[in-house]
Amino acid sequence: MAPPTPRLAVPIDVSKKPWEQKVPLHNRWHPDIPPVADVTEGELFRVEMVDWTGGRVSDDNSADDIKFLDLTITHYLSGPLRIVDAEGVPAAPGDLLAVEICNLGPLPGDEWGYTAIFERENGGGFLTDHFPSARKAIWYFEGIYAYSPQIPGVRFPGLTHPGIVGTAPSAELLNIWNEREKILAETNHESIKICEVLHQRPLANLPTPENCLLGKIQEGTADWQKIANEAARTIPGRENGGNCDIKNLSRGSKVYLPVFVDGANLSTGDMHFSQGDGEVSFCGAIEMSGFLELKCEIIRGGMKEYLTPIGPTPLHVNPIFDIGPVEPRFSDWLVFEGISVDESGKQHFLDASVAYKRAVLNAIEYLSRFGYSKEQVYLLLSCCPCEGRISGIVDSPNAVATLAIPTAIFDQDVKPKRLSGKQGPKLRRLPDVLRCSSDGHLPVTQDPSGTKAP
Repeated sequence: MAPPTPRLAVPIDVSKKPWEQKVPLHNRWHPDIPPVADVTEGELFRVEMVDWTGGRVSDDNSADDIKFLDLTITHYLSGPLRIVDAEGVPAAPGDLLAVEICNLGPLPGDEWGYTAIFERENGGGFLTDHFPSARKAIWYFEGIYAYSPQIPGVRFPGLTHPGIVGTAPSAELLNIWNEREKILAETNHESIKICEVLHQRPLANLPTPENCLLGKIQEGTADWQKIANEAARTIPGRENGGNCDIKNLSRGSKVYLPVFVDGANLSTGDMHFSQGDGEVSFCGAIEMSGFLELKCEIIRGGMKEYLTPIGPTPLHVNPIFDIGPVEPRFSDWLVFEGISVDESGKQHFLDASVAYKRAVLNAIEYLSRFGYSKEQVYLLLSCCPCEGRISGIVDSPNAVATLAIPTAIFDQDVKPKRLSGKQGPKLRRLPDVLRCSSDGHLPVTQDPSGTKAP
């Protein structure tokens, strides 16, 4: 007998706001956010989700929605889901929850996404010192492929994945998060630099009731007020999994998540059609609404059996990820190297962040020789299926990082060639579509042949 159609556990109507959905959504982590549904282990079920902004970014040619986006909304998640075994006994603290991704994709009728650069003063990104202004590229999907009118001449298959899969923290673990992040947030910003650039955003995003959505808990109640002031933001990945942004976590993958509360309270969201390693522009995947079809297994006592704490308590563990067999097949790559010497020429000691920044900058400088603006390349490297690696971390003083880019995503040959005499490369000059005009809008352009790209 054929298996049953996946049960729809969380439906989404993309025409409605996150707080208007039939099944309530949430955008914080807290043990007291109640589950919206029960799921039995072994059951195939479907979870639908809004894009991480809940529809605040539009399919248009203006970057204004990115420039002025209120980041206290981050991220709208579907769930929590209470996971029980065949006898109805819920997952318990100390168990391990195996979550298998059986299928996933964009929501039918909503097959588009976006990649963006946040404004320096509102989020920034890995290269915010080089790209301080908000930009946006829209992507349209043709089956497994994506293309963008704002970055002509590029088309690639997406390795679709959820940016966020996680379980609810216990009260003890939530306390640990809030205390350590508060200490960091209170650090003098002038003493903290990333790649020699002063931080423009908070060092950590602490609990705030602003734009807080807590599922079934109604705003204005005493419970809502208490939880909203304690609940952790969903921006970083933590011991519960959360916002890990692992681009290979696609069909056939499994996530082994620690369980900290009865029922595990599984949540997911932040769907990506494609992403490059590092998601360097910060809003840097191809962000979209989407669905997951999942199966869960409860491994009783699995935390003690399989996860070794690295820290002062048994709660200081991290998930294990079993990557599935489905991914794009590329045979030809250009690899760019970076070392821990910054743009001023200053030597850093085994600094992998500086090395990776140099690798990304080297790739941007090189690809901009082929007709792309540097903003276009920055956005592309954030969302295409490129591979980032720490290649060396022991040979003092330089860490070595690499960024590998599949050449097949371009409709032109981007490899270096021997040139005769003083003749330079014959480069196709693409329109620079990502520089905002005075009103902040980005013009839609066509490629030089006059046809819609790609």
